[in-house]
Amino acid sequence: MIDGPELVTEAQAERWVRDFDNWATCDSCCLYLFAYVPFAWRKVFGWSRREREFEKRAAFSLVACLTVHDKAAPDERFLKFLPVIKREARDDRNFVRKAVNWALRQIGKRNRKLNRAAIRTAREIQKLGTPSARWIAADALRELTGAAVQRRLRAVKGARL
Repeated sequence: MIDGPELVTEAQAERWVRDFDNWATCDSCCLYLFAYVPFAWRKVFGWSRREREFEKRAAFSLVACLTVHDKAAPDERFLKFLPVIKREARDDRNFVRKAVNWALRQIGKRNRKLNRAAIRTAREIQKLGTPSARWIAADALRELTGAAVQRRLRAVKGARL
């Protein structure tokens, strides 16, 4: 897996995502390549509806990676992912639910405004009642409402309220 983001086409990304067969390849590709391609944000919405486990995981892995790498992205871009996260929180497949959880937690750690939105989403997910949704919500709420995350968010200069 060696390529430059400026060289990757959407067709190539589609071929690669269809070849994912484990979490390490999926997450590495999203972290080191797909998070930097110009069409990354669009891919999340399509991939999140995929049936195959690692294709769907790629959507949420990409969300988590974008929260870290795209420092200039406005909050509104991340807020659009929260309904997708809630929708897919019912997926009980281990590698999907862990990526859904990861995406939700990363959004909620970006700033105070997104933290509040992610906490609201986690509480909505909790009400879905499936084993996967309950696990995602409990884990996200534990971290996002925890003292360490709250302290870090309060300390950020110019933090958006």
